[in-house]
Amino acid sequence: MARARQERAEITRQAILDGAAVAFDDCGFEGTSLSDVVKHAGVTKGALYFHFPSKQALARTLMDEQFQVSEHLAAIENPGLQTVIDLTHQMAHGLRTNVRIRAGIRLVIEFGSFTSPDPTPYDAWIDTCRGCLTPAQQGGDIHATLDVDALSALLVGAFTGIQVTSHVRTRRQDLHNRVTDMWNFLLPTIVPANRMARFHPTGTSQSYGAPVG
Repeated sequence: MARARQERAEITRQAILDGAAVAFDDCGFEGTSLSDVVKHAGVTKGALYFHFPSKQALARTLMDEQFQVSEHLAAIENPGLQTVIDLTHQMAHGLRTNVRIRAGIRLVIEFGSFTSPDPTPYDAWIDTCRGCLTPAQQGGDIHATLDVDALSALLVGAFTGIQVTSHVRTRRQDLHNRVTDMWNFLLPTIVPANRMARFHPTGTSQSYGAPVG
């Protein structure tokens, strides 16, 4: 019986997160009320407060969910430059298909731009990129003279701008193409000519939903 209660509680919690994601994705943090979340989730306010003490707690949970996209990296034996290329396409796929990822990213941008700036999510993605690009450089896939820290920060900033622009212009319908453009411009600059054939700017079979070239 206790297990059944736990299962029902988890179902309710997920419904609340789904409802909150729809509301935040549509209206942002300031434009969303807890009444909006309850309406989209199909739960009572009592159930909402049982799981989340505030709108801020809901937002933080959704912001953290974006990192599920990179959870598989721990299982990759030799992460490198292609891992980062694939990761950008995986995130693009998530933004196009998963409202919880879309809401989380919108909240990250809002919290970083319009309220007290919080660099934590950006720093986490920069660290993820650095963790893949450092061994890539050590293995000769990235020019030895490049600053991997600066390159990692550039990639996160570039992807952020590209996905926002894609959202405004096409509702992210062209996002995979724009991410591919980014890599087509960057790869000849950062990769030695004799290593270029190793990399696929459109992503590989590991890029969920990305076109494979």
